[in-house]
Amino acid sequence: MEREDMCSKIKAVIFDLDNTLVDFVDAKIKACEAVVEGLGCGDANELLQYFLRWKHGFESHENIADYLKDKRIYSEELYRECCKIYDRVKLESITLYPSIKEVLENLKQKGVKLAVVTDAENGHAISRLKKVSLEKYFDVVISADMTGKRKPEPDSLLLALKKLGVKAEEAVIVGDSLRRDIEAGRRLRMLTIYAAYGDRNFFESREGEADFVAKRPEEILEILL
Repeated sequence: MEREDMCSKIKAVIFDLDNTLVDFVDAKIKACEAVVEGLGCGDANELLQYFLRWKHGFESHENIADYLKDKRIYSEELYRECCKIYDRVKLESITLYPSIKEVLENLKQKGVKLAVVTDAENGHAISRLKKVSLEKYFDVVISADMTGKRKPEPDSLLLALKKLGVKAEEAVIVGDSLRRDIEAGRRLRMLTIYAAYGDRNFFESREGEADFVAKRPEEILEILL
């Protein structure tokens, strides 16, 4: 099917959040640096590796606890202080990818409905969107804690589609993970755009194929409009 035919029926675009709309990995790196600086010892990259283990999850503070225990410096007071530093610097360091606002504004002007579907918890997702002044663009924000399932399970996408009032074949998903975002969309036969510009999924397989690839955010518009 030609691109024009595929895109002509699109009524909604669903975006992943972290590393699709905002540079989340860089924010995590800066947060780890701030924690280590506050401790006065250790290594930021080593702390980052604790988050990348997926033992507790990419967002969990338990990764910080494990790091402190392995360094034999753990205390409840130190742990709480490190978590405060981590959360504050991570949010402060969230930045938009270039041209994302232009992409969203153009889609809104065309009457396209917009949603965010993220594996982040709802409170974190809303905070990040507000930090970069994006919340006004989205009709729906769906997080994993609202459905109890993470991508590539399609539950969060299905909830977003229901709230948007569109069918799967009338929507496109844009995401940086072939394994999670793109696979989730393909399960529902949605149009898929792989946000290659944001893919910093350190240990994920790059197997899988999207309908389109965006090497820059602006290419999302070139594909859809």
